[in-house]
Amino acid sequence: MEKIASFTVNHLVLKPGVYVSRVDADPITGVQVTTFDLRLTEPNHEPVMNTAECHTIEHLGATFLRNHPAWSSRVVYFGPMGCRTGFYLVVFGKVTSEEILPLVRELFEFVRDFEGEIPGARPEECGNYLDQNLPMARWLARRYLERDLTCADEGRLHYQ
Repeated sequence: MEKIASFTVNHLVLKPGVYVSRVDADPITGVQVTTFDLRLTEPNHEPVMNTAECHTIEHLGATFLRNHPAWSSRVVYFGPMGCRTGFYLVVFGKVTSEEILPLVRELFEFVRDFEGEIPGARPEECGNYLDQNLPMARWLARRYLERDLTCADEGRLHYQ
């Protein structure tokens, strides 16, 4: 079996940032799709996100992205990585890290500033509705913005 592309990235040197993980063309329609690696924690060096805050960011992020005036029709998917060090954002089109960065900043500003009831966090809306942690989700969003997104350089936008 061939090793998938994401397992070829050296996770011992990977820093938090916004990376193009892959660009593929749909074999039937030919439409291009870009997958982004939104890395919030430094793999194998920092603690991973607990499921509760990861779940909260997923609910808030998906809600924000699917309601965004410019990007909603281009969002295919937003969800957590199994390793809990970040999220995948999949969009229609061939898009660079530099082009998606303003949207990612907006997304995490939304999470950082969110107050109130978490969208989709009721028993009739979610299969694990109690597993939420808004204060920690907001803390992670603030840290990601301040440490990794505000002054994102080449090393935080392209795999090394």
